[in-house]
Formats: sequence, C-alpha cells, structure tokens
Amino acid sequence: MFRTGLVLALCLVGPAAFAEAPARKTTVAIDGARFLINGRPTYEGRASVEGLLMNSRMVQATFDDLNPETVGRWAYPDTGRWDADRNTAEFLAQMPGWRKAGLLAFTLNLQGGSPQGYSKDQPWHNSALRGDGSLRPEYLARLARILDRADELGMVAILGIYYFGQDQRLKDEAAVVAGVDATVDWLVAGGYRNVLVEVDNECNVKAYDHPILGPERVHELILRVRDRSAAAGHRLLVGTSYGGGSIPRPNVVKASDFLLLHGNGVKEPARVGEMVRAARKVDGYRPMPILFNEDDHFDFDKPANNFRAAVAEYASWGFFDYRMKDEGFAEGYQSVPVDWGTNSDRKRGFFRLLGEITGATP
Repeated sequence: MFRTGLVLALCLVGPAAFAEAPARKTTVAIDGARFLINGRPTYEGRASVEGLLMNSRMVQATFDDLNPETVGRWAYPDTGRWDADRNTAEFLAQMPGWRKAGLLAFTLNLQGGSPQGYSKDQPWHNSALRGDGSLRPEYLARLARILDRADELGMVAILGIYYFGQDQRLKDEAAVVAGVDATVDWLVAGGYRNVLVEVDNECNVKAYDHPILGPERVHELILRVRDRSAAAGHRLLVGTSYGGGSIPRPNVVKASDFLLLHGNGVKEPARVGEMVRAARKVDGYRPMPILFNEDDHFDFDKPANNFRAAVAEYASWGFFDYRMKDEGFAEGYQSVPVDWGTNSDRKRGFFRLLGEITGATP
C-alpha cells in the first residue's frame, strides 16, 4: 500500500528518481487480438471469450468535488455530507466480489465522469490534475489504493486521463501535455503493470476545450504515452475512446495498442457487431484487441443484447450503469453517492450474464 508521503513524492518527480519500482503481482499484455494477464490469456479455456477483457465503467472510484457550491449534491444519506475517502473504501470492499464474478477490468478516470450520467453543464470540479498539469496527491492516494488492490486481485484498470466537461480545468495545451507526462511518470514509478491508459474519454465529443484532445490530434498524446513510458523502462499500453456508435479514425488506429468503442446510443445489437467489423477495416488496423468500455444498453435477460453481440464478434464489453438518486444512494455505478454493491436488478442482471458468458462461479 502506498503511503501518502510516497504518493506526494511521485507527484513531484519522475521515474528517474527511483532506482526500483515496488514489486507487483499483475501484468497485462497483448498478444495479437488477445489480452494476457501474467502471461496467460484471460478466461483461459473458455473459447468464446479467451483473451477478452470484460469490464465495467467505474470512473467515480476516486471522485471528489472541489467546488463548495456543488459538493453538497453528493451528500451521503446517513451522514449528510460527501466523503471521498469513504467512497474509495467502499469501492475497495466490493472488488474481490467483482473479480470472483468474472469481472477482470474496470475503467477509472482522473477527471471522473458526469455523476448525472449525461450533463450539459458540469459545474462540479472533479480533477486529479491541477491547472498546470501537475497531480493532486490526495487524488493519487485514493488511486494508488485501488491500483494496489487490483494488482493483488489480478485485475486490470483502464485509466483515463481527461474527461470533457473537466478538461477546461487545464489552462492551456502545455498543461494538458504536462498532465499526460505526470501521469505516465507516476504509473511507471509506481511499478504498475496492470494499467491500460485511455488518453481521454470520447475524443470526438465537441465539448473538449483543447484541440490536442480531439480526434485530429489525440494520436500525438497516444504516441507520447508510448514513447515516454518506454524510455522510462516500462512501455504502457495506450489508446483512446470515441463517442457512442463512432468508429476510430486511422490516425488513432495506427498509434494505439487497442481500440476503445462505446455503445451509447446504439439501440440495436446488430449495430454493435457492425461497429467491430468496421473498426477492423480502418486503415492501420492489425490484429489488436477491441473493447467496448462504455455501453448503457442492457436487456441482459434477452437472447439478443449489446453484451452478447460484442462477444459474438470477439470484442470485450463494458457495463456503463448510471441512475441518479431521488433520495439516498444512487443505483448506478456512475451516479454519486455510489452504492458499489449490487443494489439493483440491472447490476444483478449484468453479473449473472457475465458469469454465464465467462464461466465464473461467484
């Protein structure tokens, strides 16, 4: 477990300052279109899913709100106040159960995601990055606890850096680049080998303030992550995601180690299969994993749904569950305050189908 002092040190200096990173148990790698964990294909022996990486969007695991005018929105019903450390602790408590149920990965983001699911305006201030691109140690302390536990459990984190609606917290493009560099340095110095980097969530969403995070230029940051981490001694695997229904562009396909698709707005499961097939035809594609790491369509009790459709095309699928609170805890994993358990039929349905598809026996 990282101590706060070490987390602070890693926020201030790069990996060259550390002769040895902490010993780790879990390494994620890619072999063609397959994911490997510790050198073995995921779900080994389960032919239809061997090498896939089933995941859930859980970007609020490190959530906090630095805006005093909005933080009261997330108050816990039993205490009447928001508590970022409690949120992370309750996330950690659920991780072993998710792993036993067949969930091998989850998506985090240094700038979270909308706690309302979808938001036109985002007045809250949830960012692990300061305006100059440096990292906030209190956020990194929570993230370290999660990555450490994932490493112990044999789980993978898909770690996003930027999120539209919060990227404006960075003052300019130089700060955006500095934030990428700081994140890479922190991961490498920490010895984390169970992390896939997602530069930004849905790069083609027009809400981004900084052009370098958009679809025409985001490949520059993907290549920067690759080169900087390789120079530091551990080449991180990296890509970026697109909005619901979109197909990655050649510049991103050529630069990425894996492709991230989103199923939001994709109402027909057949379209999910079409997206996967289309992605494999983009200029620059070579055998590489394709993951849906966000999809807000369910129908888990029906023979045709987006989860099954992705698997049928040999693509991993990710559960995106938002449901805002009326009173008390929110039901969705992205709505705050989060109940990280399986407190809804929707969550229970996901884990039942996950077990059926992967052969897990929770």
